[in-house]
Amino acid sequence: MAATTAQPMGSLPSGLGICTTAPDIFYLPELVFGGLVWILVASTHVDPPNPLGWVMFVSVFCFVMTFLWMIIFAAGCHKNSSGWAAADFVYHGLAVFFYLSAGVDLAYITFQKKDKEFKNYQIDIAAVVFAFVATLLYFIHVILSAIRWKHF
Repeated sequence: MAATTAQPMGSLPSGLGICTTAPDIFYLPELVFGGLVWILVASTHVDPPNPLGWVMFVSVFCFVMTFLWMIIFAAGCHKNSSGWAAADFVYHGLAVFFYLSAGVDLAYITFQKKDKEFKNYQIDIAAVVFAFVATLLYFIHVILSAIRWKHF
């Protein structure tokens, strides 16, 4: 019989504990959907460059930072302090704001390009959907991070 250990409310997980505790269980889906946004936007013609450059920046920045954040937690470098819980909340709140703004920009640009090549339009629609899914995942993560930070 396998023994299960519950994570105390005021502590941060480390090691494989990040794969079993909320909000840290959202790291992998955030990486997957953020990476899909990055890949889909990069696979189409970047026109206009400025707003889509913002979308690319957001998706690459959040992908890299989420990966680094996951590695920091998995390696146990956070030393279980409330400062790390606050930083987790702040980073994921910033990611929600970034992805929401990028998703709205991407949706607006996609709507304007509806009369262009159909295949690129479909790819852009998929990127919009994945951007909003990533926004939702980061939003759930920030809410759960705020609850965890409150209990520290």
